[in-house]
Amino acid sequence: MLSLSEPSAPDRSAVEHWVRFLTLRPEVVVGMARYVDPVDGSEYPLGVPRWRSDAGRPLMVTPQPGISRDDVETGDRSLWRYRACLPVPIADPISLGEGRTPLVERPWGRARPLFKLEWFSPTGSFKDRGSSVMLSYLRQHGVTSVLEDSSGNGGSSIAGYGAAGGLEVRIFVPARTSPAKIAQVEAYGARVHPVEGPREESQAEAIRWSDRAFYAGHNWQALFLEGVKTLAYELWEDLGFRAPDNVVVPVGAGSGLLGCHLGFRELVAAGQIPRAPRLFAAQPLNCSPVDAAFTTGSADREVRPTVAEGTAIRAPLRLREVLAALRDTGGATVAVPEREIVDALRGLCARGLFVEPTSATAAAAVTRLLDEGRIAPGETTVVMLGGSGLKAAGAVRDLLVGGA
Repeated sequence: MLSLSEPSAPDRSAVEHWVRFLTLRPEVVVGMARYVDPVDGSEYPLGVPRWRSDAGRPLMVTPQPGISRDDVETGDRSLWRYRACLPVPIADPISLGEGRTPLVERPWGRARPLFKLEWFSPTGSFKDRGSSVMLSYLRQHGVTSVLEDSSGNGGSSIAGYGAAGGLEVRIFVPARTSPAKIAQVEAYGARVHPVEGPREESQAEAIRWSDRAFYAGHNWQALFLEGVKTLAYELWEDLGFRAPDNVVVPVGAGSGLLGCHLGFRELVAAGQIPRAPRLFAAQPLNCSPVDAAFTTGSADREVRPTVAEGTAIRAPLRLREVLAALRDTGGATVAVPEREIVDALRGLCARGLFVEPTSATAAAAVTRLLDEGRIAPGETTVVMLGGSGLKAAGAVRDLLVGGA
């Protein structure tokens, strides 16, 4: 088993604060939804959209009490069936039918994990959950023009839902972003701004533009995470209103993992499940700051190019919260070499699951977790496959047919 090494003192304080906050009794938080800075606890009203605290840090929403199966609006075939779990009522959602994605069992080594096919989302990735809720909230509060920075899927999603909601959208992307993802953004009518340099430069450039339109960066926006947390509610319903034992998620900035943590924590608070599943963060070894921070206490690890471009983030904005989620659930991290990612991609495609290489990182992590005895074959393990292979078809062809 991995040892859970202690983070540095400032990180430990922030992690402990956030975990304590997440475990408040439900009656303490009912009716008190606010933005909150998870580092210092400062709060701000949700009635005024904002993307950072006065200290310049990303915000969360104060913990919510969760819902029961009786609160699920079963007549709605989208994530909005769980609207009762959201911190604010949304009168007119921007929806394209996101959510309710397939959960399929496939053999994988000695186990038969459940693969959550989030690429069935309208724009081809799990990011649609966050985009639908975040942009619905912003439009309801009078926002008509937004900026986003993204390496691909986030930008495609914001562009698509912005088009559906009648919003003006600009997307700042790393210049190396795959042409298929840029084409999708432009097809929705959004303006694309390529930015040279590492992924962080596109974020910095978008923030420099934030005086011209509302900055809706999905890695910063608290309401984006509120949309992603519906993934946990959906898995709970998929499994007959129970939680899986393990959830393995590809992690770059960590919105998928954090969304799952929020949702399962709420279900525990509501008395719907006895405990949250263990969460495992899968990263390419070539860009694995979360794994480095979790296992050594420092995120300082050499960064090299990776086929898993969607997770190529060298300094995750919400690293403290990601570490807190892993430790709170008894989960861990897995850093996967490039060859194992390609092997997993080949294995997924051979099972009819056509995903982008980033998603294959999670499947490769399952192989390692099984081989090392950190998860058992008989446990219920969910593997999140977040993005469609159609967005990176050329890269997939080159990796699998070209023999890389």
